[in-house]
Amino acid sequence: MKKSFLLIFLLFNSFIAFSKQPNIIIFFVDDMGWQDCSLPFHNQKTKWNEIYHTPNLEKLAAEGMKFTHAYAAPVCSPSRVSLMTGMNAIRHKVTNWTLWKNQSTDGKSDRLIPPTWNLNGISPVAGVENTVHATTLAQVLQQNNYRTIHVGKAHLGAAGTLGSDPRNLGFDVNIAGHAAGAPQSYYGLDNFGKNKGRDSIWNVPGLEKYWGKDIFLTEALTLEAIAAMEQARLAQKPFFLHMAHYAVHAPIRADPRFVQKYYAMGMDSIEAKYASLVEGMDKSLGDIMRYLTAQKLDQNTIILFLSDNGGLSANARGGTRHQHNTPLRSGKGSAYEGGVRIPFVLKWPGMTSPNSICAENIIIEDVFPTVLQMAGIKKAQTLQKIDGEDISPLIRHTKTADKRFLYWHYPHIWGPKGPALELYSVVRQGNWKLIYFHTDQHFELYNTATDLTESQNLFTNQHPMALKLAKALGKALKSGQCEMPKMIATQNNILFPDDQIKERK
Repeated sequence: MKKSFLLIFLLFNSFIAFSKQPNIIIFFVDDMGWQDCSLPFHNQKTKWNEIYHTPNLEKLAAEGMKFTHAYAAPVCSPSRVSLMTGMNAIRHKVTNWTLWKNQSTDGKSDRLIPPTWNLNGISPVAGVENTVHATTLAQVLQQNNYRTIHVGKAHLGAAGTLGSDPRNLGFDVNIAGHAAGAPQSYYGLDNFGKNKGRDSIWNVPGLEKYWGKDIFLTEALTLEAIAAMEQARLAQKPFFLHMAHYAVHAPIRADPRFVQKYYAMGMDSIEAKYASLVEGMDKSLGDIMRYLTAQKLDQNTIILFLSDNGGLSANARGGTRHQHNTPLRSGKGSAYEGGVRIPFVLKWPGMTSPNSICAENIIIEDVFPTVLQMAGIKKAQTLQKIDGEDISPLIRHTKTADKRFLYWHYPHIWGPKGPALELYSVVRQGNWKLIYFHTDQHFELYNTATDLTESQNLFTNQHPMALKLAKALGKALKSGQCEMPKMIATQNNILFPDDQIKERK
């Protein structure tokens, strides 16, 4: 009788533990390239994997699933808005990075005028000009009993708008998040920028307790994140932590805890500093994982690790420009793989098989429906249509995504010059990728399975795959009511890609 009672008690406790809402952490790194770690996302180790030291990311992958074909937008705000809304940039139209209210960050083109876009980011209320009014991931989780915590870079709304403060977008807690997408300084001794009377939009807000202290920004944010998780634990609330580091974004500064060994390796000084930023970010991941284990939360906490775009390579880096993501071509801002392919690892205790790998195409807006599925939220009511797809069937190996189309729309000049750093729209299906360059309306077609470096343009007007992809891209742009850039010479909009191909037949 005692044994039967004990068995029932254990089964009941197991059921309660299993039915508890999982904690969810999105560990979001800024500007981290596909190769910026010791964990290989290529089918073999590369020289980059030998440089960087990220043992905690390796551990996370060993306990979960690595996605080798994960994608984001080519620059930060579009990706961040896609993650928070589940929308593709074609739909939300925050197609470039945001900063000041009603001020465009577009570079100048001598041939094209970029279309209007939602340069003020997300708005929690309707009717605000140049914004997308949407229900955020944080709002849905907040409405479903989660304590929602934002730490680090937000960059979701322009300065002077409600969307610049994560607390207006569904977060109970906001630590150091505001309109700017980079820190004025990484150093507590420099008050993270607010030093010597400097008043800049780039100053990191809300970390006054660390001013004048010898602490690096990555560490300060980690300590604050752990404290916020502990408060949720003590309150017996499931938490959603949006751990959005400013690292490894420029300005590239040395993390003094790690940089000396990279100097000792004889590395370029800037690249040594960059490697120290990467290692500091990885320590943060490890510290958070160790906290979860110490508090016995690790078996009920899901972790998603990803970057917001491809690795920086066009400026601010040491070494040879546009080569920091090889064998991927180019880097941040570019239509090529170096600009949009990102590291992505997911650990879902009890669901992801250890050391598993998924080579299916996924994209950053998939995070929204996937997190809701993992949280057990079945019928979320959102203002917007969700473009992302739940990738949990890929984790269970019950689905493939080969036939799916992925889209990018970047009708802007980012700034630096380089390969495919110009106005473009892109579609990908399986291994095939079509780029439509707006300036001269030319196409490039690649099969990345056989040409990862994107060096062999297979486009011809009659190529069946080119026709298929151009039709899909044109349909998506039109259904999203996108404007195409306008030619300065004629004041006419350029043609949509499907119409452009028809013209050339």
